[in-house]
Amino acid sequence: MGGGAAAAIATAVGVGRAAAAALLLCLLAALPLRCAGQTNLKSPQDIQVYAVNTNFTLRWNYTGNDTNVTFSAEYRWFEDSETNEIEWKELPGCQNVTCMECDFSSAITKYYDTHHVRIRAERKEEVSPWSSIFEMIPYFIAQIGPPGIKLQSTNGVIKIKVSPPEANQVQKMWIADLRFKYNLVIWKNSSNAEFRSQRIFPTDIIDDLAPDTTYCLKVQATLPLDFQEGLFSPIHCVKTTRKVNDLLCATNVSILALNMKFHLHWNTQYKQHVSYNVQYLIGYLKKLHDDYSMKWLNVPGCENITDTQCNFSSIITTTSGFYYLRVQAMNEYNKSCLSNEVKVDPLITNEIGPPGVKVDISDVLLHIQISPPGGSESDVMTDHYDLSYRVLYWKNSSNNEEEIKMQEIKQTIGTVSDLTPSTLYCVKVQAFSEAYNKSSRYSKEECIRTPGDKVLPLVILATFVTALFAVLLVATPLTFVLYQAYNKIKYVFFPSCQPPLNIEGFGGQLFSSPYLSTTEEPIENCSIIETIITEELNQIDFKDYKHSKQSSRDSGNYSNDDNTSGSKVSEEMLDKEIV
Repeated sequence: MGGGAAAAIATAVGVGRAAAAALLLCLLAALPLRCAGQTNLKSPQDIQVYAVNTNFTLRWNYTGNDTNVTFSAEYRWFEDSETNEIEWKELPGCQNVTCMECDFSSAITKYYDTHHVRIRAERKEEVSPWSSIFEMIPYFIAQIGPPGIKLQSTNGVIKIKVSPPEANQVQKMWIADLRFKYNLVIWKNSSNAEFRSQRIFPTDIIDDLAPDTTYCLKVQATLPLDFQEGLFSPIHCVKTTRKVNDLLCATNVSILALNMKFHLHWNTQYKQHVSYNVQYLIGYLKKLHDDYSMKWLNVPGCENITDTQCNFSSIITTTSGFYYLRVQAMNEYNKSCLSNEVKVDPLITNEIGPPGVKVDISDVLLHIQISPPGGSESDVMTDHYDLSYRVLYWKNSSNNEEEIKMQEIKQTIGTVSDLTPSTLYCVKVQAFSEAYNKSSRYSKEECIRTPGDKVLPLVILATFVTALFAVLLVATPLTFVLYQAYNKIKYVFFPSCQPPLNIEGFGGQLFSSPYLSTTEEPIENCSIIETIITEELNQIDFKDYKHSKQSSRDSGNYSNDDNTSGSKVSEEMLDKEIV
């Protein structure tokens, strides 16, 4: 039993030693590799990616002094914003390179996705730690490449045709070629050359050049909406020719436009019979890279004309685009000549005419009514120019130092307050557009006089009313008194009734005027006469009188209305006297 235990212990000790030896061997094998990665090879630095169109170049710096070092890169991309763990892949074109740059254009196909790139140094079995990660979105770091250029010198001008930067590539970074704008820089090929820059179309003509002179030029493509400017093309040089002066051609072609009415004018040097065709081209066709020479159209109403002007308002169908016009001259031998082209940008070329003005006066305000330029039917002027109006008004007097006042309004109706009575005010108005930096001439002056001061007329009116009221107060009782006096006098001197005949017989003339005495009689005898009459009247037998009166009525002797009424009044008066 003791021998078996000793054998088991010996076996266990042997196994333990073997395991320890194996572990030590593994540690020794792994140690050189780790130390070599940390101490001998350094990581690349200053990682950059340069992109022109769809061409991508990776560049870096390496500060180590090691020899026989190569570099390898890896990349990954994310199709969305999630940055989950995505496998790194070897970057094509950037494996085991000896220089410090590599082209990996074939690896990038997703130009709008986020990409990560990293690189490390290698030497045989040794590798450095990975560099820092370079993150990029290809579209945003890419630069526009140089465009292609073709030149032709003819008749004193240079015809140029520009092709987009990626014209011959299958894969394109810049999909919409029409978005490109082209900048031209041209100069004389001399020691003291002056550079001239201008915007050109894909197919264009460069004029205003000296004859028999060598010019050099270069072109740059830009994307203004993306604030990107491309690389210039290689420099091209060409020599100009002399321009042939053809008298048949129309010269000094110009445009006069007022209130959206467009007229083309030109001069002619040709002394014989000549006719003209005015042609136009829609502006966007020049933005295309296609040939537009066969797309010119004739302006309606301006075909085979002999005048040197043409109204082409009918072709301006939109204010958002632009147009080009030229004049084709033809003689009797069907020889033709084309003039220079002129550009028409409707809202830029057009000029604003003066507005119409009407003025009116109310009690305390001067009212100004404005008609938009071109008349009320010209909605284009009001809508597109966003017109405002500058109103000038002043007192038109002999004092030249009267201040001219101004107000700016958006509406077509304005008012002026604080007016001076009995004063002549004058007004003129100017239309202007801040958006287009345009203004019209001032309208004709319109003048109107303010009414006089109304205080004095009110005082006069109040005085008149007061006087009239006072007159009425005095005249009313006076009129009443005069009326009563008139009635008394009329009653006394011109009685309207006479006593009946049977009463007139008594006393003779005594009853003709019972209240007045005759001139022949003394006043003292009146009482005696009245006594006699009274006594005599007391003795009259009224029975006979009444009988006589009744007889007269029955016989019709008093058929007259006046006599009848007079008899009744006389009878009543007589009764009163008797009483």
